Amino acid sequence: MLPKYVDELNRQFSLESLQSQKNERGHIGQVLYAGVTADGIGWFEVNAFMGVDDKGTPIASVFGRDVTEEHEKADTRAQLEIANAANAAKTSFLFNMSHDIRTPMNAIIGFRDLLEKHQEEPEKRADYLKKIEDAISVLLSIINNVLEMARIEKGTLEVDETAWSAEQFNDTLYSVFHEMMVQKNIEFTRQVDVNNHYVFCDPSKLREIFLNILSNAYKYTPSGGKVHMYLKEIPSDREGYARYRTTISDTGIGISEEFMPHIFEEFSREHNTADNKIEGTGLGMPIVKNLVEFLGGTIEVRSEKGVGTTVIVTLPHRIAEKSNLVMHAGIELDPKLFLGKRILLAEDNELNAEIAVEILKEAGFVIELAEDGQICVDMLDQASPGYYDLILMDIQMPNMNGYDATRTIRALPDSGKANIPILAMTANAFEEDKREAFRCGMNGHLAKPINVHELMKELASNLG
Repeated sequence: MLPKYVDELNRQFSLESLQSQKNERGHIGQVLYAGVTADGIGWFEVNAFMGVDDKGTPIASVFGRDVTEEHEKADTRAQLEIANAANAAKTSFLFNMSHDIRTPMNAIIGFRDLLEKHQEEPEKRADYLKKIEDAISVLLSIINNVLEMARIEKGTLEVDETAWSAEQFNDTLYSVFHEMMVQKNIEFTRQVDVNNHYVFCDPSKLREIFLNILSNAYKYTPSGGKVHMYLKEIPSDREGYARYRTTISDTGIGISEEFMPHIFEEFSREHNTADNKIEGTGLGMPIVKNLVEFLGGTIEVRSEKGVGTTVIVTLPHRIAEKSNLVMHAGIELDPKLFLGKRILLAEDNELNAEIAVEILKEAGFVIELAEDGQICVDMLDQASPGYYDLILMDIQMPNMNGYDATRTIRALPDSGKANIPILAMTANAFEEDKREAFRCGMNGHLAKPINVHELMKELASNLG
């Protein structure tokens, strides 16, 4: 017997253990263990019995048997079942993702073709551009959900707390959806009832939780329906903490009783996009549940087919004071701030480089391009002091990647060049990618596809 099974054998066959495992005829114990045989490692089963026989005569017996073959067959079957389930899940995921990604992609391609034909018609041009923008938002939402689920499964989430006003946070959520609800003829109302108005929270994770829930309410509530958001503070038994309960209810199509047990399963959808024309990956609610539980809260869903859905999220928050607040307003951008500023753009993809150059030139920047990290380092090293004001650095590049290029720059003997602001501008969008960017000495991280407003804010904060 291998040493690690000895303790288990002693425990199972102790008098106390045998007495606790009683059936109608006596006490029984069983242990499966691995041992060394002439052919290598084998599996054995040992059984012990203390009790009475059919005639009531006291007996005690211990017997063992070689179960190596059974164990290996069972192990093989289990591995096959796991592999088959994984393959089925992967196939289902790829099928749903392929369909859901193609839907906004078809819209982008189709409206782009129409835009080309109607460039001289302002109303049609504006309409097509708006629809392309909507399709891009759907596509990004699908991609971001997949990335977020991957982060959750990898266990790389971290709480990033800051102080917020409950009313301000609620206002933000309301403003995001108000116009959309109005356009769809949905009555969108909200109510805030709290005693502790300022709390510490992780705003990005909270936004993701409630934007997912509100997005579902919006998508699955038809014209003429109602959506209500109610934030209420409920009693907390934890000193220094407030409990916020947010109830989001709608009069939408509802969820069937049969599907309710599967609502938090990854990639599960009661209907796919082809059935109801509503895009999605089936990742929104699993992400919400994982984030809520990660933040120490609970989530409850009540729904009735054809009547509507109510989602209740309860979260604990450390109480803050008004003095803890930081201003969450955007940076005011002075149009003259960027005029003549010189950016060294390290980007190996020609299309990405062309787009970035045009955006930055329109803002007043002078742009010089480096096709990889090594060229970027050489151009900075050979330039006169103060020639470049900032570097936008891609990560995945040939010859030298963005991380190594940044480390090399930070080690340059010229302190002015070594301390130049460097912003990652990359498709490496995971949280660990962001942390690695800061670890190697970068000043900021922007995920592609680039949000122009966020890019300008980040440039302003590093050049102002």
